[in-house]
Amino acid sequence: MKKVVLQLDVCNDKCKAKAMKTVSGFDGVESISMDMKNRKLTLTGSVDPVLVVKKLRKTYSTDIVSVGPAK
Repeated sequence: MKKVVLQLDVCNDKCKAKAMKTVSGFDGVESISMDMKNRKLTLTGSVDPVLVVKKLRKTYSTDIVSVGPAK
């Protein structure tokens, strides 16, 4: 189980919903949360962060902030 924090360049709630829908389709995702103030998307589960970023970069500017064990 991992906790992945991504920096996403999203502009509004419509973009937020689209990004969350995109990452919810991955196998192994257990929880998703988005902090619009800091523009950070947090995923918890057994998911490959590189594949998630690859998928999100097709639409948004995305960077990996941290990957670590979930508490």
